[in-house]
Amino acid sequence: MSVLAALLATRQARSLLALLLLYGLWKLALVLLAPGKIDPAVPRARPRVDVVAVLRFPPERFHIEQLQKFGRVSGARDARVEVRAVRAGDLERLARPFWVVRIEPFRDQGG
Repeated sequence: MSVLAALLATRQARSLLALLLLYGLWKLALVLLAPGKIDPAVPRARPRVDVVAVLRFPPERFHIEQLQKFGRVSGARDARVEVRAVRAGDLERLARPFWVVRIEPFRDQGG
């Protein structure tokens, strides 16, 4: 019996492989679902865009810090976070976290 076959014969190794497979499937699902979270009205022709990230819940410090990796957070209200100057190429990466429900175009509410 080879070393690999002997290793795979253990319950711990099979459990670890199953967990790794599930983790990989989870990450793949996040990548595949991200484009569908982006509103078609978000302009992708510009190099940088202002967007609103709609979350599943009101953001905490962690979520704001994660969103700041993609642009400048200019405000948050309820479960909506304004993210300015996001590179158009990063929109799908911005939409990947499971707690991001939708990416919408930013519409200035000011005067």
